[in-house]
Amino acid sequence: MVATPNTAATGVVRTLIPARIDRLPWSKFHTRMVIALGVAWILDGLEITVASAVAETLTKPETLNMSSTAVGLMATVYLAGEVVGALVFGSLSDRLGRRNLFMITLGVYLFGSGLTALTLGNDGFWVFFLYMTRFIAGMGIGGEYAAINSAIDELIPAQYRGRVDIAVNGTYWAGAIIGTLGTFILLNVVDLSLGWRLGFLLGPVLGVVILLVRRNLPESPRWQVMNGRNEEAEKSISMIEQEVRDSGQELPPVDESKAMDVKPAEKIGYVTLTRVLFRDYPRRAVLGASLMISQSFLYNAIFFTYTLVLGKFYGVPAEMTPIYLIAFAVGNLAGPLTIGRLFDTIGRRTMISGTYILSGGLLAVSAFLFYAGALNAVTQTICWCVIFFFASAGASSAYLTVSEIFPLEVRAKAIAVFFAIAQCFGALGPVIYGALIGDGSRPFPLFIGYLLGATFMIAGGAVARFCAVDAERRSLEDIAEPLSVTGRKGRTRAEGAGAPFTT
Repeated sequence: MVATPNTAATGVVRTLIPARIDRLPWSKFHTRMVIALGVAWILDGLEITVASAVAETLTKPETLNMSSTAVGLMATVYLAGEVVGALVFGSLSDRLGRRNLFMITLGVYLFGSGLTALTLGNDGFWVFFLYMTRFIAGMGIGGEYAAINSAIDELIPAQYRGRVDIAVNGTYWAGAIIGTLGTFILLNVVDLSLGWRLGFLLGPVLGVVILLVRRNLPESPRWQVMNGRNEEAEKSISMIEQEVRDSGQELPPVDESKAMDVKPAEKIGYVTLTRVLFRDYPRRAVLGASLMISQSFLYNAIFFTYTLVLGKFYGVPAEMTPIYLIAFAVGNLAGPLTIGRLFDTIGRRTMISGTYILSGGLLAVSAFLFYAGALNAVTQTICWCVIFFFASAGASSAYLTVSEIFPLEVRAKAIAVFFAIAQCFGALGPVIYGALIGDGSRPFPLFIGYLLGATFMIAGGAVARFCAVDAERRSLEDIAEPLSVTGRKGRTRAEGAGAPFTT
């Protein structure tokens, strides 16, 4: 890269790095990256499932002898940690880089969840210790959502971005399956005083292995070049391209018309994000909020009261509920893995609105069947599996949407804000539906609750139909131009004229 006097004063460079990333064929590098980064959702699904599975165990005298209220508060503290972690680490990810944060956030999670297993009593100190460890673990996972979604979107070629992001988000349910099977074995084979501790160590053991894999991943070249780290960006993209060549893939030519002039922006915080959301992209802000809130409310309402419905309305023994939970998780996992590619082929607008509206409509139908007494534990689970086959893909597309429709410089912060909003609304679901379930003697209140959840999803789908961005197979920079871009080839602004060229 050769600087000229003009560019030395302006600090503008011309780059093709986004185009070089988007034209890459799929390779072993992309597979390794998805595995290393996608584990974040597996860990979250595993963590929440383990905490739910051991909740009753922690009330027993031979473990911590906690009250049900105290155990329930653990979930609230964990969710609060996720919100705080997303907001704090999301901002840091935009400022310090994706790689720095996806190493730090995983370390924070490992530290918090590992310490949870060391809780030794139920007096004031140890209860405080337990809550703090759950909060720390939640912070790590919340930070992972912001940093990882940003990194995946910026490193995956445009033609694959939708299916990969949706599949990765859907692996939350692989974690739920692992957590359910792991705790079922540990709590029934190992002594309870040890079994619950080993349950909380399942995630950290997996996390340590993944931490070693992440060490070899590069920083996002997109983030580097937009933040003035041009030489580092060139090294990162060259390393990726070399890995693609080493896997036997041919590199397609770079589209020279995709060149852009970049001058790093300064002081981009949550104030800038507010301006971007409400002044520059208000329609997209409504879209992101609608999708995130509706899916979070539905999922928290159904998932956290799943075993209550089975037990109180269908008489399923507590020791048998994990079997039904695994079936539910399999349905949720299958959706993103099988129909995720359609979000890149058929398109975002049709698929997002379709999965939301279809899952909402199916939930309404199952609500009438439930109220009519036409379902039993097995058929109710089948209904939920079919409903959430589509709802899971839709929920994953909500995270995809908020991660790709805003400029790079505020991407992680935008994910964090919408995630926090969704969690706050979602936290109402278990409380509301728990009250509607009651003692299981009156199905009508829960029937109304199911119709409410269906309405939320259908409304989210309607908003997507009118407001969704047709982002399929498009470069991130074409969807939302970075704040650092001063011009494109053929329409360069005056300050970008004569910019040095970094390929």
